[in-house]
Amino acid sequence: MTAIRHRIIVASVLEQCGRFLCIEEMVDGLLKLSQPAGKLEVGETPIQGAVRETREESGYSFLPTHLVGIYEYYYSASQTIYLRLAYTGAVFAPEGPLTQPTDPSIHAVHWLTYEQLDRARERHRSPFVMQCVDDYLLGRSFPLDIVTSFLPARPRESG
Repeated sequence: MTAIRHRIIVASVLEQCGRFLCIEEMVDGLLKLSQPAGKLEVGETPIQGAVRETREESGYSFLPTHLVGIYEYYYSASQTIYLRLAYTGAVFAPEGPLTQPTDPSIHAVHWLTYEQLDRARERHRSPFVMQCVDDYLLGRSFPLDIVTSFLPARPRESG
């Protein structure tokens, strides 16, 4: 019997003027759309991870204000359960030119309307993409302190 793997994914659902921050990334040889998201790293809280992933994948910074939702998905091909924590908040472009994403798998960064995202469902990396946006638009929102961390304090990164 093969053990089921678990992955904690942190993501940001960021909207400005009716458009959502999305990244286009190469996954198994195909370009896929998603929100900035990735695996939680050892020693970081989900909030820290979401901020880091957003900066690495899009070049944007953001200040989380709420948790949009917690999502679970089983991917049978890898026998992995993914648990995604999606945050929203205020998004900030860096002063000066937008930096290039530091993640080499990122092909492009887009601000897409709901309609553009909806029409591109076949290119979504996972079912999380539209569900997170739908929940955001429904006003689903939980306080950041709904997730309690017992991790030791981690120093803040500059930048």
